[in-house]
Parts: sequence; structure tokens; C-alpha cells
Amino acid sequence: MRLDNYLLRLLKSVPKSHVYRIVRSGEVRVNRSRAKPGTRLAEHDQVRVPPVRRRERGQAPRPPDALKAKVQAAIVAETDDWIVFNKPPGLAVHGGSGLMFGLIEVLRAMRPDAWVELVHRLDRQTSGCLLVAKSRATLAELRSGLRAPGCEKHYLALVEGHWQGGRRRVDAPLTRDRERGGERMVEIDHAHGKRALSEFSPLRHLAAATLMAVRIRTGRTHQIRVHAAHCGHPLAADAKYGANARAAYWRECGLQRMFLHAARIDMPRNDARFRVVAPLADDLARVLEQLGAADALDDWV
Repeated sequence: MRLDNYLLRLLKSVPKSHVYRIVRSGEVRVNRSRAKPGTRLAEHDQVRVPPVRRRERGQAPRPPDALKAKVQAAIVAETDDWIVFNKPPGLAVHGGSGLMFGLIEVLRAMRPDAWVELVHRLDRQTSGCLLVAKSRATLAELRSGLRAPGCEKHYLALVEGHWQGGRRRVDAPLTRDRERGGERMVEIDHAHGKRALSEFSPLRHLAAATLMAVRIRTGRTHQIRVHAAHCGHPLAADAKYGANARAAYWRECGLQRMFLHAARIDMPRNDARFRVVAPLADDLARVLEQLGAADALDDWV
């Protein structure tokens, strides 16, 4: 289990933002060493947790009704084992770093007697397919499927400029141990990075951009964003890895966030294929219409 997930379960009455703060400040130690929120715990690890003030019972904040309605409306499909969301842009998948509620916290508030857990994560501004498990067995099963060699995660992205050369495979390892201006950045690092594999295929060339189908074989943080920028074509309106010079143009086109949508997950499960789809988010569909490319996805499956 990740360290942050372990602490959030252990310190249920402590604000999530405070849990992340004590980890990042070094107050939480794993085997006497500093650790990151994503550190994986193993059996017999020793976790030192500083004294923290817990909320009194009855003081736990409740998500607003509008946010609960937004999460409910985002459900694409549900079975006894799992839920598929078409995650809205701007909604984090979990709280922390100043956010009181993410999708999983809202869902738990909506279903207080149910066990639910994120199978994977999406960036706050990325829309699309998000899987939530309803049992520990299903959680392990789906996470195993996501790590399997046959897993395919398909995204739709709009990148800056006219993409040259057709389909391109990017195999460039990534590290997230860099800071720039006090902000954590992901960078390509051939010496110490973890392998990251992305495949970019152009769907439609537009006046100032290219609509791309992107398939990723790994799930590194900011993988598509960094690989696209590495190819010289950062995601449209990506303020972190792209050029701010184009921000005004994209605002005029109605694009208020980076153009990235998790469209489909296709992975092995129980000797069969598990496939879920999330339609393109409304705000991105309007941008394509504004650019005269409303039909760009007609032949894409």
C-alpha cells in the first residue's frame, strides 16, 4: 500500500491536507528515513507518525450537495464489483494539497456503508475513464490488469503545431524528483528514471495544432504531457510543460484547461478483455467544434 493511503486510513479524523503536509515536511519516517506520499510500504516496515490533532467526532466536513450531484452524474457504468466514471475536468481524484474533497472522498460520503477505492489516478485537469473498485479483491484484480503487458490506455490529446512523421513511439524514462520554481516537475532522465512508453498517432491536422490518439503502455505521472513536449509538441493549454505564449489563443478557442481526455481502457481480466469507454468531455468537444473539427472523431474507435 502507498504510504499516503496507509496514513489516510490510520488517521481518518485528520484533515487530508495535514496528512500530506506532515509527509512532505519529513515528519513521517519509514524505517527512520524520510519518505514520499507514494512510497510503497512492505510487511515489517516501521512507520513513525508524529502527534497530530484529530477532529472531534461529528465534526467531519461534508461535501456540498452540488459536488455530490456532479460525482453521481459522472458515473458511466456500475456493477457489484466496480464503478466507471467519466471524471469531470477540475475535480481531483482525491483530497490533499489544500483540497478538502476529491472524487473518492465525495463517493465515500455518498456511500458511508460501502467500501470503495481508486484503482488508478488521473490529473485534476484530465477528464475521462476512472475506475473505482468496490472490494479489495476487485481492486487487486484491476490493478493487476493495469500492470499487465496487454493493457492499453487510450487518450485523446490536442498538441501544439503540425505533427510531422506520422505515428511515433516514445520510449523515454521519467523521474519526478526535480523542482523548478518550488514546483515539482516530471522530467526525462535516462540515468535514473522509470521506463515510460507512449505511442502518438495523428488523427487530424488543424490550423495551429494536431489532434492525436495516444496509447500508453505505462502509467507514469504526467507521462503524456512530458513525452509530447519532448517531441516538440506540448499539449494545447498545458501551462506546466508548454509555452505560455499560446495561452491567449487557446482561451479564445474556448480551451480553459489542457486538452487531454482518457478515452478508453482495454486490459486483460479473468482470461477475457475488460473494456471501458468515456465519451469526450463537453468542453473539449466544443473546442473541436470551434476549430472546425467536430467530425474529427467519427472514424476513431
